[in-house]
Amino acid sequence: MSSHRPTPGHDHSFGRGSGIDAPVATTPVSDTTIDILVARERSRLESELGITDKHVQHAARPEERPFTRAERPFTTVLFGGLTWKHERLIQAMMHGLGYKAEYLATPNVRAFQTGKEYGNNGQCNPTYFTVGNLIEHLTALERGGLSRRDIIDRHVFFTAGACGPCRFGMYEAEFRLALRNAGFDGFRVLILEQSGGLNQASGDMGLEMNLDFTLGILNSFMIADVLNDVAYQLRPFELVPGATDAALNESIEIMARVMERQKAASVPRAVGDSAHRPAKAAARATARRFLAQLFGRELLEGMTECRALFAGVKVDRTRLRPVVKVTGEFWAQTTEGDGNFNMFRFLEKEGAQVMVEPISTWLLYLLHQVKQETRDRKFSGLDPTLPLTARMVQKVKRLGTMWKKVAIFTFAEKVYMREYNRLRRCLDNIPHELPNQYAMQRIAHPYYNTRLEGGEGHLEVAKNIYYTNKSLCHMVLSVKPFGCMPSTQSDGVQSAVTSHHKDIIYLPIETSGEGEINAHSRVQMVLGEARAAARAELQRAVEQTGLTLDDARAAIANNPVFSDPFLPLRRTRGVVGVAPNFLLQFAPRIGAARKERTV
Repeated sequence: MSSHRPTPGHDHSFGRGSGIDAPVATTPVSDTTIDILVARERSRLESELGITDKHVQHAARPEERPFTRAERPFTTVLFGGLTWKHERLIQAMMHGLGYKAEYLATPNVRAFQTGKEYGNNGQCNPTYFTVGNLIEHLTALERGGLSRRDIIDRHVFFTAGACGPCRFGMYEAEFRLALRNAGFDGFRVLILEQSGGLNQASGDMGLEMNLDFTLGILNSFMIADVLNDVAYQLRPFELVPGATDAALNESIEIMARVMERQKAASVPRAVGDSAHRPAKAAARATARRFLAQLFGRELLEGMTECRALFAGVKVDRTRLRPVVKVTGEFWAQTTEGDGNFNMFRFLEKEGAQVMVEPISTWLLYLLHQVKQETRDRKFSGLDPTLPLTARMVQKVKRLGTMWKKVAIFTFAEKVYMREYNRLRRCLDNIPHELPNQYAMQRIAHPYYNTRLEGGEGHLEVAKNIYYTNKSLCHMVLSVKPFGCMPSTQSDGVQSAVTSHHKDIIYLPIETSGEGEINAHSRVQMVLGEARAAARAELQRAVEQTGLTLDDARAAIANNPVFSDPFLPLRRTRGVVGVAPNFLLQFAPRIGAARKERTV
């Protein structure tokens, strides 16, 4: 017998003669009933977990009070993040355009700590240094007597912005967060987009990022790049300590005055001459501005004055100086303070000649990447459902659009290189020429896919190979923030690069605001290898020429031509250092001078 007993409250009737349970009749549950049950359960869980605020706030870019044209006379535009040379010229350009502008001091460790205090965790140290530097400046204004309201109303901060795989795309958000946490909520941050083109002005903007403004920034970059390059080439060999820095400081001031005068004169007086034809008037104003840029003489005349200043710096080219090329993440390889452990001055103190990276290389890289992307995407988004004839017509139109854009980008590349080389010629081509971006692409692509973007992309790999194979440096030093994704990707393939190119001396250094002693110690060890390579190079030159360094120094002391900083120095193939190149080129003249002294 079965011991099964029906459970109370349940229908356990059996189907007759079936031997199995009959289907239980169910009542359909309406959607309303389900919604009520779900709402009850949600309410119970929220109550249990203590969730009371049901307001949903979606992520959105915060809207801030705009900086208008009417505020321009009493509002100071703050900016920073580059070298003081670049920033001083940008300040002069902005003064010429009618802005009140001030650049921030070089960030230090205290600024880094302030940035960490008020910013998010896990950001790269350029963020902490630049954000903290701004907060330190605003705090100093407040200590100087300005109210917080006046600081917020009468100051704005101008910086570059971008999106992409690295943390640079978060700088704008980090500035706003840190400012709010520091008590400066509402302080305005203005962004110049990398991909925004030459003209990003619209409406009643207080900071008009128009053609005059953008060309002024580009001129500031080029001028500071070439002057900075000359200074770093002369400083390790100067006979009078401090002479190079004095010439550089005065040269920057000369060019600042030129920039201020030129920009004030270059602004179109009014498009109101032809108010009934504003488009044509604007086109004429743009054409005048480009012609002034391409054929104007003011910048060149100013650079000629700078050459006269540097000509007063006497040099001794017989000194042993290993050449160290500095690469890496954009900000870390550019700044000249605690942000990269004061690496440039440290290298010079250790007896090295530093080859700095011009900002112009990075600008041309950005232009090159946009040009490449235009080619890659020429047929993206084609409608596959169209008939064959229609698709062919669409492809032809796309090709026409692509080649038009490529032509514009190529023209921009040529113009920039032309302007840069004009400035170099004023300084007897002493500044290094900019590397060809297409050559850099070909060099790097076997190791690093050049379509990958972020930071300097493939440039870190390309520079390591390019500057070593061209005999332009003894050692490559790559400085970058901790955890910088693009630089980390580059470091991942540098082992393959160094295994295929045995002569490369390469050292990556991560900067994080701390660990300066450890970083300097690592640089000293690898710099020893570079110094040994430079010493062997110089010894070969001495043996080949039959001259001693004492002979060369005696010739320099007796002939002022040899101590001229603009003495043309021809590079011998495979020889990097200045001293061996000097001996190999001027051995006949030095030998003749030795014979005269003997007689």
